[in-house]
Amino acid sequence: MHTAATGRLQRWDIFCTVIDNLGDIGVTWRLARQLAAEFGLEVRLWVDDLAALQRLWPEAADADCQRLAGVEVRHWRTPFAAGVSVADVVIEAFACELPPEYRADMLRRQAAGAPPLWINLEYLSAEAWIEECHGLASPQPDGLNKYFYFPGFSSRSGGLLRERCLIGARDHFLKEGSARLLAELGVDSPAARLLSLFCYPDAPLAALLDKLTATGAPWHCLVPEGPLLKPLAELLGYPELAGGRPARCGPLTLQPIPFLRQDRYDQLLWSCDLNLVRGEDSLVRAIWAGKPFIWHIYRQQDGAHWPKLDALLDRYLRTAPTALHVPLRALWHKWNGADADSSGEELLTGPLFDIWRHTADSWAGALAQQQDLASGLVQFCANRV
Repeated sequence: MHTAATGRLQRWDIFCTVIDNLGDIGVTWRLARQLAAEFGLEVRLWVDDLAALQRLWPEAADADCQRLAGVEVRHWRTPFAAGVSVADVVIEAFACELPPEYRADMLRRQAAGAPPLWINLEYLSAEAWIEECHGLASPQPDGLNKYFYFPGFSSRSGGLLRERCLIGARDHFLKEGSARLLAELGVDSPAARLLSLFCYPDAPLAALLDKLTATGAPWHCLVPEGPLLKPLAELLGYPELAGGRPARCGPLTLQPIPFLRQDRYDQLLWSCDLNLVRGEDSLVRAIWAGKPFIWHIYRQQDGAHWPKLDALLDRYLRTAPTALHVPLRALWHKWNGADADSSGEELLTGPLFDIWRHTADSWAGALAQQQDLASGLVQFCANRV
């Protein structure tokens, strides 16, 4: 896609503010790396919280300017850094507001006859209405123009983040086996099903432990170090769990593991039989794993998260066997704090789990036939030159 048009859009700035979780920086850091690696673009990532980036990419330093994985990472401070040239493409991630100093320079560049392309990268949604808004222009009062770019699950949306070699890397990893990764994490449960647990603190953890135990099958639950370990330790009456030691509860084993960098987290999802994920970044990576997953959506006070959750379920179940529809919806709803006539517990064992596994793999394969988000962004911008 290295056309004359993209050549005139060589320099990209991505702005990211970290609110209270890792999803914002997770998405923008993956996008920045892909744009640099696969399209040869000059990418600057502006982030206001370097500590959040360090959790995902430990090589990151506490520095105003550094180069990581082919990306120039800048610490977004207030007041904004002086003497910064405006990029050809400016991405405002998740409606964060651009620095006024930078926006003033955008106006000056426009007055000189070379306006930058300004993209508002929106949050991921499976809702149908985003397809009508995707790509729309939003003229601003000061004369600048902004375009809305919506990640999504159909060809009428902006697509999902997926590196060019991701599916091949996953298949190669699984062919070679995940034993090395699991050994490095200290996991030794060859007969147990593996479960990765990454959720918000308000998840119904007690109900989950009861469900897993009630199956009677051995489960080995891997919990990244963080705020979940303390409430899990209190539920089990096993304070050593919070200190990093495994805990056993009947057929269920809970094991703390280190918080993994992004590429290693992908491998963890590939290695597990069931992935419980939260937010946006880990949701998409769970989809590409092709394994059964349960999404813990970020709760909103006005209940706006429920239509988003059901919209994703609707797409997920569209081509799934009918036997999955009721129990999977019930299981997802229960995990997100809703009452349901069924708990969906039957999905965790027996033939339904195998059907769920096949459905997850098929959906990942179907979505992988669509254009990925980074490629779509590059094409979208090239079409507007």
